[in-house]
Amino acid sequence: MTTRLTCTALLCLASFAIAADNPKLPRVPSKPIAVKKELLFEDDFSASTPAKPWHRVVETFTFENGELKGTQTRETDSTAPDGKVIKAHAAVHGLEIPTQDSVVECRIKFDGATMIDVEFDDRQFAGSHYGHLCRAQVRLNGVTIIDEKDGNMRSDIYDMKKDPAKKAEVAKLLAGRQVTYPVKLETGKWYALVVETVGDEMRVSLDGKGVAWLKSSGIAHTTKSKIELGVAGKTGSFDDVKVWNAAPAKPKK
Repeated sequence: MTTRLTCTALLCLASFAIAADNPKLPRVPSKPIAVKKELLFEDDFSASTPAKPWHRVVETFTFENGELKGTQTRETDSTAPDGKVIKAHAAVHGLEIPTQDSVVECRIKFDGATMIDVEFDDRQFAGSHYGHLCRAQVRLNGVTIIDEKDGNMRSDIYDMKKDPAKKAEVAKLLAGRQVTYPVKLETGKWYALVVETVGDEMRVSLDGKGVAWLKSSGIAHTTKSKIELGVAGKTGSFDDVKVWNAAPAKPKK
């Protein structure tokens, strides 16, 4: 296990308050929106071999020094020997852990990475590109939540984005499907990341403080069959990954 390094309390509070108090953004719920139920999976990467549910999606991830460490290697589009175009893509490592409402908890660290994310997919769902549903992306300067099922990865919208003449139409369809809250994080420090998904809401917290929230229909997809962890840019690390089934923190009225 690695020793946890975090920013000072004052720096964290000052940085995360930027998101909570921004009048142009929906206020992030101050308390969790989910209640943990059954613990479905946990891994602190202390074992000599990866836990069985892990599988490679897009290279390259390694298990080093009690961490799951990812580095993007597909940095630009390239052409394979058979002529197939290989698109640039973040490094992605997956878990076959089906959920509907859930709490995903882990620690993350930037070591040159530009983005670290937690993503939910359903490969059997044909209504979005590659079954993408929703995700939470963390960058050093912001946290973004995206409804991909009914937003940028919805099959018709995904195709429309290829046509520059439909840019305005696409922008209208994507309104409200994505939100970014500013934060200020540091390279080389560990942060406790929690992603709560309940009904059509997703809430993200860092070091115990809510920093981002989105309510959008695609988040409510009932069969989130996969959880994927991604890293873009140079190295980013995960540790102490836990996944719970969850219920709403309070009954809907």
